[in-house]
Amino acid sequence: MLRHQRLAVCGGLALLVLISWWSVIKGANGRMDAMSTPPFGITVLMWWLMMVAMMLPSASPAILLYGKVRAIRSGDSEIASTWVFLAGYLATWLIFSIAAALAQLLLTGPSMALGSRDEQGALLIAAGAYQLSPLKSACMRECRSPAQFISRHWQPGWSGAVQLGVRHGVYCLGCCWMLMALLFVGGIMNLLWVVGLTLIVAIEKLASRGARIGKIAGVGLVVWGLAKLFGF
Repeated sequence: MLRHQRLAVCGGLALLVLISWWSVIKGANGRMDAMSTPPFGITVLMWWLMMVAMMLPSASPAILLYGKVRAIRSGDSEIASTWVFLAGYLATWLIFSIAAALAQLLLTGPSMALGSRDEQGALLIAAGAYQLSPLKSACMRECRSPAQFISRHWQPGWSGAVQLGVRHGVYCLGCCWMLMALLFVGGIMNLLWVVGLTLIVAIEKLASRGARIGKIAGVGLVVWGLAKLFGF
């Protein structure tokens, strides 16, 4: 039973990630944004699907661990479905997607990227500095230790599962929101840029020295931003 439930969760997550990546690739090929100015709702959906594609793989350990706990204690009615926990997690990124769509509307419009080298440089420096910040490190510790996170913040029932999912989403957002903002530098639907940022997020959260690699990336972003500002 435990194995079957784990396979069902893994299969559902894989399908969700595949659908999201299919949508991102479709958008990158220019089909999703055929209009010069897509409706705001379409822009929010585009961002949300992109966040699911980019973030869900690195969040899978926590989701699968929650599912394992639920499967082991399958007779406990106080433990909600894994999908309830996932819904809370994805709701956090939906809120971020609304904010990102508003930022796109105000900052870039249909171009989907900042047009000024100074703006790009400033954003690169800000993202690099955030990579080195104590807040980033604190959020990263929670994301890299799903067992400790779940045991520390566990709450029973459906509302507890939603709150746990939202809390995990907030920590992931705290880790990665400035990296996601870099989409305004490379282009929101630039597929290579999206893949590159996804790899950075996955390495930071899943690799044994991911936190150190993230700090090295932060230094690199600062240097890159300074080069843009000074015209190199």
